[in-house]
Amino acid sequence: MVLHKKTVSFVALFLLLLVISSNYVLYHSSFGLQSLPGNFNGVVVGSILDLSLVAPLLFLAWQRKFSLKYFIVLMATGLIAARFIIPSEYLASFQSVMWLGAGIEGLLILFELSLLFMLVKNVPPILRRIKSSSLPLLFSFSRAVNEKFSKQPFIHVLCSEMLMFYYAFGTWKKQRSTEENTFTLYKRSSFVTFQIMIIHAIVIETLGLHWLLHNTSIILSIVLLILNIYSIIFFIGDIQALRLNPLRVEEDRIYISFGLAKRMEISFKDIEEIIEDTHILKQKIPSTTIEFIARDFETVHPDLLLTLKSPVEATLFMGIKKKYQQVAIRVDDPHVFKKIVKERLEKNKQNM
Repeated sequence: MVLHKKTVSFVALFLLLLVISSNYVLYHSSFGLQSLPGNFNGVVVGSILDLSLVAPLLFLAWQRKFSLKYFIVLMATGLIAARFIIPSEYLASFQSVMWLGAGIEGLLILFELSLLFMLVKNVPPILRRIKSSSLPLLFSFSRAVNEKFSKQPFIHVLCSEMLMFYYAFGTWKKQRSTEENTFTLYKRSSFVTFQIMIIHAIVIETLGLHWLLHNTSIILSIVLLILNIYSIIFFIGDIQALRLNPLRVEEDRIYISFGLAKRMEISFKDIEEIIEDTHILKQKIPSTTIEFIARDFETVHPDLLLTLKSPVEATLFMGIKKKYQQVAIRVDDPHVFKKIVKERLEKNKQNM
């Protein structure tokens, strides 16, 4: 079943890229322009349908995320993309359709701006809620935002970006928590060193590509420059979030995060079994398992595997939510960690 889903996603992505690239080649290559018939309106209609209907459906199949709102947004985006892919002289008869896409996007932007205004308005109570909480910032911030905006994906994405900038620029004077029953996840690996190497590589690539492309395509060079700067900020924030948010074991639950990429709150009452068998831990981890493992150049395996009674939700990058059946964990002090988890799990079972 997992293989089938992965195959469908791969095929959908391949077809999506094929649809976009073939339409681009049709209007921006000598071969494509020569193949256009004298009455090109039918071809233009086909391209509009490809970009506003077929491409969104393929994108949803690739992401395996189906919702009407998402589909409408993608349709409007496809119509706007058509304005850039299809030359303006071919779109003279279809201006009303193109403006429809721009109108839908405009309404959605106004809606998102209203949500942004609501977020700004609620910042003071959210900050008070965070300050009064004893939870790690990644969890207290997320919980405070969920209380105000539980079903607003745009707000969650925006708050995820706020966390990234906060950890990248606002945490350099902060020290890692040394509270009892907290465990770091990265010191047994070269993960942080690996991240720093990536930052250096991006900086060198940015300087080189920006210099090479500046004289040929200013727009492309600026886009790549912005993307690379964003990547650098993300990696810096990710390192800081990983360093300042160790795994924490409370009386009734575990708070675990891995930088900005993922975090999860696991209640002991939701744990079915703790797996320590080396043979099982060395097997390939299935897609129903979320990993909290610092990986570098060496092959490493989890210290333990938590099997849950039912799938539990985790928060991924950009505030994306996904449920997992198992949790693979590797910490820097595995013996003490295993002992505490077993004790707390047994204690919670007795209290049930």
